[in-house]
Amino acid sequence: MLLKDKVVVVSGIGPGLGQAIAVQAARAGADLVLAARTQSRLEEVAKEVTALGRRAVTVPTDITDPQAAQDLVQASLEAFGRVDTLVNNAFAMPTMRDLLKVDLLAFRESFETNVLATLRLTQLFAPTLVESKGSIVMVLSAVLRHSRRTFGTYKMAKTSLLSLAQSLSAELGPQGVRVNSVAPSYIWADTLKTYFDFLGTKKGVTGQQIYDEIAATIDLRRLIEPAEIADTVVFLASDMARAVTGQCLDVNGGEFHH
Repeated sequence: MLLKDKVVVVSGIGPGLGQAIAVQAARAGADLVLAARTQSRLEEVAKEVTALGRRAVTVPTDITDPQAAQDLVQASLEAFGRVDTLVNNAFAMPTMRDLLKVDLLAFRESFETNVLATLRLTQLFAPTLVESKGSIVMVLSAVLRHSRRTFGTYKMAKTSLLSLAQSLSAELGPQGVRVNSVAPSYIWADTLKTYFDFLGTKKGVTGQQIYDEIAATIDLRRLIEPAEIADTVVFLASDMARAVTGQCLDVNGGEFHH
């Protein structure tokens, strides 16, 4: 029960990692504030949280809307009176093209969600996190560790979040707030499974063969599942990591060494 009776806010609740973070935090004893644009997803995850005996408050939120972000803070405080951890998981996939060909307007729109809106949300939650001597966890990506073609915009967004997390750690650390990040690689969930089946169809092989080819390049010889990444988030949010701040933990099974 690493998060017993803690209050955790998770943005970007979806069918993969966001859901896993919420559920694993509940298993660790936390109550949850769940934020995403889709009400039905929020309700599904809330049912899983309450089934574990924890409270869940759902707040439909578009974090790019300043008023919606403010409403999320207010709803969190009205429900629980405090917030102990903010998990910034909301993300909009940018255009995956070579940087020399990317549409700057489209990239600017995704950057607004991925970086600026995340900063705004963190600014709004900062006062209550200072009061609770809480923590912030940013969800990044293993794209930090490579520079493959068409991933340039993705890498720009995630490295910006890494810089944001490190700078916030320096700003908030003296007030008792820790700021850390996780950088997962391939996440073995439904979206990736569908994508591997698609790749397999194009290559005339099975999705399992695509999996095996990639897994062969990873030290643990398997892809990481959402709950395993979520457990790392729980650790960073807990008192077990009370001396850890300004850090980025890679959760990739050893695909990249850092």
